[in-house]
Amino acid sequence: MSNPSNDVGIQSASSRTLGLAACIALVMGNMIGSGVFLLPASLAPFGWDAVAGWVFTIAGSLVLAFVIARLTVAMPDANASQMIARAYGPLAGFAIGWIYWISIIITNVTIAVAATANLSSIIPSLAEPGVGAICSIAFLWAMTGINLIGARAAGMTQIATTCVKLIPIIVVLVLLALILGSGRAEVAPFPAQGLTGAGITASAALTLWALLGFESASVAADKVRDPARTIPRATLIGTAATGLVYLIVCSGIALTLPAAETQTGSPFGAFVSHYWSSGPAGFIAIFVVVSCLGALNGWTLLQGEVPLAMARAGELPRWLATTDARGTPWRGLILSTVLASLMLVANSLQGLVSLFTAMALLATSATLWLYVGCALASLRFRLVMPAAIIGLGYALWTLWGAGVVASGSSILLMLAGLPFYWWARRGRMNNP
Repeated sequence: MSNPSNDVGIQSASSRTLGLAACIALVMGNMIGSGVFLLPASLAPFGWDAVAGWVFTIAGSLVLAFVIARLTVAMPDANASQMIARAYGPLAGFAIGWIYWISIIITNVTIAVAATANLSSIIPSLAEPGVGAICSIAFLWAMTGINLIGARAAGMTQIATTCVKLIPIIVVLVLLALILGSGRAEVAPFPAQGLTGAGITASAALTLWALLGFESASVAADKVRDPARTIPRATLIGTAATGLVYLIVCSGIALTLPAAETQTGSPFGAFVSHYWSSGPAGFIAIFVVVSCLGALNGWTLLQGEVPLAMARAGELPRWLATTDARGTPWRGLILSTVLASLMLVANSLQGLVSLFTAMALLATSATLWLYVGCALASLRFRLVMPAAIIGLGYALWTLWGAGVVASGSSILLMLAGLPFYWWARRGRMNNP
């Protein structure tokens, strides 16, 4: 039986286990996951338009990160959806919190698929849809098991995997410097007709997938020590560093590797194999899998924290507010992973790369509503208004770039949560 004081109430100081290093690792670990390692395959058709897309995405992400950081300083005791609720009421806060929770579940599915896709370069049988789905589900539950131990275990895992995941990125950066310096690589020529608006817009939606997670420290504010100082610093440092790495690495692979070789489950491995050797490429694939699992670990932490905060605010049924003696929201974690597993089963017949692209766009569209809400909240409170206006415009532009199917689906998913909101409100009225 859980301790009633852990169900709903003020977090004790001992539950705030994440410091600056762990928060930066959480931000960078959630951002440097599956995106950087599979996006070269999705972005290769866009060529130089994708490079411009990266520039817009990094700039827009930094602006939105700054807005969220300033909101956190103003309201250090609130997470992102609670900030929106304070600005526009409980229904708005619920709608954004709900769709963000769903986006995390979709993100976890996408990351698990990316881990399986990269592992398939070593174990080819994993490329078969059914087998790949089983492997992806196993990854989901393994990371859930770590998070059930507690936030401290998840934080330590995040720091360790963040260090490991930098290895393949460093290898590619060194190879890029060597092949470009020696003239061994042929860089795709800049198109004679110039850049295209449609290509930039479409690629920007995909590149944002790779940068999703800069809000991670804010969402986990309940577990952060000195959140008013720690969260803004971790958010801006993590976003800037990750964006610069992504711009160089993803663009370098997409523009120097032959197009046919990018369309694999492991573009990083293909790049290392093409310009170095197939032997090291196998090790790169292993490091990439560890990287994906590190991101999956961080997002799994959030998929428990979001429903916990919403249940405590009365926006979801009260039974989701239960935590164990370590403050772990075990019910939210298990429910989220069950939903992610069902989503994988429902889409198990798709190929790994096509499934990744579709899920990435849907996760991006769903997460963008959080950014829209935070920008609107900043405008409501008259905080950093120029940045909020720019961030709002960028978020809406990227929603358009994600396409009607992905963005329309995210709206339907948001509306699907309303019955649970009314259920929770009715429960509060019956049990004041």
